Amino acid sequence: MKVTSAILVASSVTGVIAAPTEPSGVTFSAKTLYNGKARHVLDDLDRAFKKYVAPEKQAEILAAAKNTRVTGTVVTAPEPNDDNVDVLYLTEVSIGTPAQTLKLDFDTGSSDLWVFSTDTDSSQVNGQTLYSPGDSSTAQQVSGATWSIRYGDQSSSSGIVYNDKVTVGSLTVSNQAVESAQKVSSQFTKDSQSSGLLGLAYSKGNTIKPTKQKTWFDNIAPSLDKNLFTVRLRHQAEGSYNFGYIDTNQYSGTINYAPAFTDSLGHRLFNSSGYSVGSGSTKSASITGTADTGTSLLIVSNSIATSYWSNVRGAQKASINGGAGSAWVYPCSTQLPSFNFNFGSGKVTIPGSDINYAPNGNDYCVGGIATLNGLDIAIFGDIALKSTFVVYDDANSRLGWAKGK
Repeated sequence: MKVTSAILVASSVTGVIAAPTEPSGVTFSAKTLYNGKARHVLDDLDRAFKKYVAPEKQAEILAAAKNTRVTGTVVTAPEPNDDNVDVLYLTEVSIGTPAQTLKLDFDTGSSDLWVFSTDTDSSQVNGQTLYSPGDSSTAQQVSGATWSIRYGDQSSSSGIVYNDKVTVGSLTVSNQAVESAQKVSSQFTKDSQSSGLLGLAYSKGNTIKPTKQKTWFDNIAPSLDKNLFTVRLRHQAEGSYNFGYIDTNQYSGTINYAPAFTDSLGHRLFNSSGYSVGSGSTKSASITGTADTGTSLLIVSNSIATSYWSNVRGAQKASINGGAGSAWVYPCSTQLPSFNFNFGSGKVTIPGSDINYAPNGNDYCVGGIATLNGLDIAIFGDIALKSTFVVYDDANSRLGWAKGK
């Protein structure tokens, strides 16, 4: 029997427990609430730098940058902006008994479910909804288990681990590892609306020690009609994560598929053979990428980013974050070209309107295509996802991409 349910943005969600080891052909959809308080480009690139570049390589890159003479435009760093140009997407998740509802960032680029909690250093809490394991009759601390993630600003998020009930939509994993933050970075502290992350990458990337734990999706997958989920994010609007089925009303045309493979951190990776800018011809390039809902920007190699911005009149390159990477600013009145990349047997188009990341002052805007030194893969973040439909088909070890509608 197929069951469909959804998370409603302004309501608590309850549901029956679905044992993840007993297939029941379930499908469901989880709506996302977009958050106008987006990460600034500096925060997002810093987060990606720490998330994807090995620590020893980070040190080498930053040390080398100190000895390099750099000229260019400086990107200002205001507090997270309210311009609704780019957004962080949040989804309601219920944890514990009785249910405690928290808004989490669903992140296809990581494998940990961690939350702000009553264990979090009070000086690092800024209005977030806290998970209280002491108020949950089903919470059990995992003796000796700890976790640590390095994708925050300047420091790691880390803490201890509980097993507890976790509900998304109407499905519950009754014994899910919930990582309770004791310390969080300043970037997470600044975002009062988000209470943590729910990782949707492969479980091999989970950071719990001494024993890695399965993601919520891997635990619930045996109960689903199909071992897949889809992502449909929207520009300045609610989107959705659908689990166990493909909604044909969310895309147009054909879904193009490409094989998915992974790295030691559990990212779902794909290969692309080239790209084009606007109506220009396709340039051959070997691109290994990941579709990451936890990153706002489209982060590519310096050569590809430079090729794109060379087509934008008035665009200026800016070295950022101590030489860790580069972003571009351009006159806000400029109409940006699309960015297109080969995928499977077809091509994916990112409209120019989605590549406008945020205002930067003085009638200039920051672009959503950037670059990071030391990064071996391209990160197709929310900039690349807001007009598309992506299928994470674990049953067939592949990714699918189509035009969203």
